[in-house]
Amino acid sequence: MPVFKTPFNGYSVKFSPFYESRLAVATAQNFGILGNGRLHVLSLPPAPSSPLTELISFDTADGIYDLAWSESHDSLLIAAVADGSVKLYDTALPPTQNPIRSLQEHTREVHSVDYNPTRRDSFITASWDDTIKLWTLDRPASIRTFKEHAYCVYSAAWNPRHTDVFASASGDCTVRIWDVREPGSTMIIPGHDFEILCCDWNKYDDCIIATASVDKSIKVWDVRSFRAPISVLNGHGYAVRKVKFSPHHRNLMVSCSYDMSVCMWDFMVEDALVGRYDHHTEFAVGVDISVLVDGLMASTGWDELVYVWQHGTDPRAP
Repeated sequence: MPVFKTPFNGYSVKFSPFYESRLAVATAQNFGILGNGRLHVLSLPPAPSSPLTELISFDTADGIYDLAWSESHDSLLIAAVADGSVKLYDTALPPTQNPIRSLQEHTREVHSVDYNPTRRDSFITASWDDTIKLWTLDRPASIRTFKEHAYCVYSAAWNPRHTDVFASASGDCTVRIWDVREPGSTMIIPGHDFEILCCDWNKYDDCIIATASVDKSIKVWDVRSFRAPISVLNGHGYAVRKVKFSPHHRNLMVSCSYDMSVCMWDFMVEDALVGRYDHHTEFAVGVDISVLVDGLMASTGWDELVYVWQHGTDPRAP
């Protein structure tokens, strides 16, 4: 299966929503603590035995923690940077003409960025300054700042069906549901006893959301009755860094953890763990599932490697 070696530690990986053989990787030097960052755009080889090739890369003075592809422009990428900036890149232009925009409003590290999949003109960023910001491509300043969390906001994700609704996951142990038309959050879910590092919406049921926590668990919630989770997924040995619902199967999701593993889950069955991949040799911190190719997965981690593989196969197989 294709592998790519990055100079810095991997932080996030995302498949292109336009090209099935394209993906991007966000990386940070020195485990993201201090140093530069690099955004890689990679191409999948025609044969699985060949390596991933780099189409273009962009350097930053600080680490890049997350990235998002635009849903409206096939060459546009947005990077969440450790210096508090949000940078826009056009992969059709050479590195010397990038970034095409740098948005500097967050006062601490930007940890997450998510592009609106339904409206396609806006995106949200989540930061360690305890806020989420809403942006559109055509404005140089944010449209709104959402301030309620009492600690770092690690992740924010748009609802796949409702264009104005998103969720945010925070170190204050809550997930909040927001509607950009409302003055404050519309729901607070006290999801875990420890920090919540990630959240994601189900792509087939817009009322179902998953949370991933430092407590080593993933919980699945129905926002119509959130007093108790509909499922609790245990199996990771350390903090769960990312969780992502499958774009192809209602009940499947993937996660990655500081236990160095990537896991596939079916949250509707008793034996929920349906696949475990132990190919990384350091913290696994980035994972994605292709929206264009059913079962195609990618992961990256602090071992400076990017893997792409088909679910059910060995990521390390030649």
